[in-house]
Amino acid sequence: MSKRVKVCVVGAGRAGEVHALNLSYRISLAELVAIVDQDLNLAKQLSQKVGGVHYYQTFRDALRSEEIEAAFITTPTFTHCPLTIEAAEAGVHVFCEKPMALSLEEAEKMISAARKNNIKLQIGFMRRFDPEIKKTKSLILDGVIGKPILVKSLTRGPGLPPRWALDPKTGIGMIAEVSSHDFDSVRWLMGSEAVSVFAVADALIRPELKEEYREYHDVYISMLRFENNGLGIVDGGCPVGYGYDARIEILGTDGLIMVGEVKGTTLLISKSDKKAVTETFQSWRNRFYEGYISEAESFLKAVTEDKTPEVTGEDGKKALELVLAAIESIRTNKPVALPLK
Repeated sequence: MSKRVKVCVVGAGRAGEVHALNLSYRISLAELVAIVDQDLNLAKQLSQKVGGVHYYQTFRDALRSEEIEAAFITTPTFTHCPLTIEAAEAGVHVFCEKPMALSLEEAEKMISAARKNNIKLQIGFMRRFDPEIKKTKSLILDGVIGKPILVKSLTRGPGLPPRWALDPKTGIGMIAEVSSHDFDSVRWLMGSEAVSVFAVADALIRPELKEEYREYHDVYISMLRFENNGLGIVDGGCPVGYGYDARIEILGTDGLIMVGEVKGTTLLISKSDKKAVTETFQSWRNRFYEGYISEAESFLKAVTEDKTPEVTGEDGKKALELVLAAIESIRTNKPVALPLK
């Protein structure tokens, strides 16, 4: 058995809990040694859920007290850059949740810090590790549907993300929080870089939030053109209420691949009232359960085997660039050329 990696989870919120539980109970390569959260009570609660590991209020305190080899950063977006740099300078490998950063400048600082300190940096795009989506990528590479010419990806979330995610100063906005995965998926599955983005958006579900956040949007569509002349579409909505919905469609010159559906189960109830009832996915935790485990395993293997992570800092920066281009397009109502200047 390979050496276990001593891991610290920084951030005891929703994503932090998913990673901490996986690292504790489902991933043999990991030894979870610490939980960090500014809310010490939240850190304590998560610590108890994973068997009573040590918990701290700051990452600095954890670094002083524990032997840490890798950190899973699941805190709000505006903290990603300073925490990644702090970890890199301590020689700690970093798995960072999306969106990677608030700006391309911050993303480049994170990449540079990882390179300078010879640590691994992986971004949390778990959809690449979902079994069916991963198989889809292989089918495309094998030419099963010919050349991909149109990739569509959508995400619709049942409830609003935390308020910090809606504030451009701390979280960029809804399109970043909900659809960073979509932009990464479209780019990855197309196998080409985007040359332009045009996006439209509005606040049609919770319009009153525009009073608090002037650029708030909860329904949007982004259209992308790629270097290989392929087209991409990203659409999203949140909060939709009906469930967590993530689907992808790839049109090729010789076929079509569709991944995902609204139904979260094969169970279907049909009664004499002529209605059929099923269930949707309650959250991203359920929809991408296996993807979260596989991405963490992949990251830890990159650490123990000294390999390049499957999802690099550069991948995170490219997805962020697409998000920022879409936001600029929404503001100006014009297509935005890439790369961003």
